[in-house]
Amino acid sequence: MSHVVLISGSPAASAKSNALLAHIATGISKLGFSTATIVVRDFPAQDLVHAKFDSPAFEAPKALIASASGVVVATPVYKAAYSGLLKTFLDILPQTAFRGKTVLPIATGGSPGHLLAIDFSVKPLLAALAATDVLQGVYAVDAQFSTGAEGNVVIGEEIVRRLDDSVQQLAANLRARGVPAAVVSEK
Repeated sequence: MSHVVLISGSPAASAKSNALLAHIATGISKLGFSTATIVVRDFPAQDLVHAKFDSPAFEAPKALIASASGVVVATPVYKAAYSGLLKTFLDILPQTAFRGKTVLPIATGGSPGHLLAIDFSVKPLLAALAATDVLQGVYAVDAQFSTGAEGNVVIGEEIVRRLDDSVQQLAANLRARGVPAAVVSEK
């Protein structure tokens, strides 16, 4: 079954980039596409740091990505680049892991000063994995989030609109490539 894989490259569970991924997952599921989420911080640190390509921990995520039609990559931006955690995981993947897939990059940062991180940092990384159908992406800054009554991350309206537009674009690209919508959502 074709699906969209969501990759969380944040070292923190409560990261704003994870809130964006959750919103995207809901939107994709509402459009009838199944999703599967890969949370990089859950992998054994030793396997990531030492690039243990043959680690059993990476078998399932490699298979998910190989069978995916679309990929959403989310990362916080540190010093104008994606997270090191995300990079260590992507280094484990085969060089053509994103070939033939529609890829949506998502990034969060502290200020608008890193707005171009998607274009100058994330997209070249995706291209190194043979991604050819890379969507524009969404970059959000800290000021576009708030904290809810229960301590949860609340996404600002402008970012919600941009995420929803990106989800629509992702779905349109998948449909144009003949990818059938599914009904079941995996986690």
